[in-house]
Amino acid sequence: MCGRFVLVTDFNKISGQFQVRNEAGDFSSNREVFYPGQDVPAVVRQNGQNHIVFFRWGLIPSWAKDPSIGRKLINARAETVFEKPSFRKAFQKRRCLIVADGFYEWQKEEKRKIAWRFFLKSEKPFGMAGLYESWRGAEKQALHTCVILTTEANLLVRTVHDRMPVIVAEDQWRTWLSEEAADRAALVSLFQPYPAEWMDCRKELDFDDERRE
Repeated sequence: MCGRFVLVTDFNKISGQFQVRNEAGDFSSNREVFYPGQDVPAVVRQNGQNHIVFFRWGLIPSWAKDPSIGRKLINARAETVFEKPSFRKAFQKRRCLIVADGFYEWQKEEKRKIAWRFFLKSEKPFGMAGLYESWRGAEKQALHTCVILTTEANLLVRTVHDRMPVIVAEDQWRTWLSEEAADRAALVSLFQPYPAEWMDCRKELDFDDERRE
């Protein structure tokens, strides 16, 4: 489960790496940890160009009657995402990359849980596979939400947790963000654990996560 991630990279670097064509005036480069229920930065492809947008983390399906379902849908198992009612329509044409510098998992040590931050050895931002939806309540105002896909952990992450976010390799971003209807075989091939040899981790003893459930 991915319940926290970090992003501190400057927007100019992100826009260059992800070939983003729009401005993000409300993007805060000093944001550190993102939590479910917050608006998180994501890259989508619209009209042939990449744009950075903000989605509420915790997907609310368009058919949902109660928006509180989003609290439970912060992650989706990549292995079944194309068949689950909550995700299968978004999988077809509403795919995004949620931008991060690292993600957190916790490990129990004696009587406390210690945060481990996982990141790329290159220290570059990466794109986590995500899906997004638009939901309208009684007031008809749209709420745009997202979910992060997870897969089996690689050998590095497995020392702490058995799942990890699906990290899409840069040369596959265009495939994942395609505006075309899903080619299931092509997309499922992206769900492999990111190579452990390209990643590193760090124990963060000073990370006091008061909002962790």
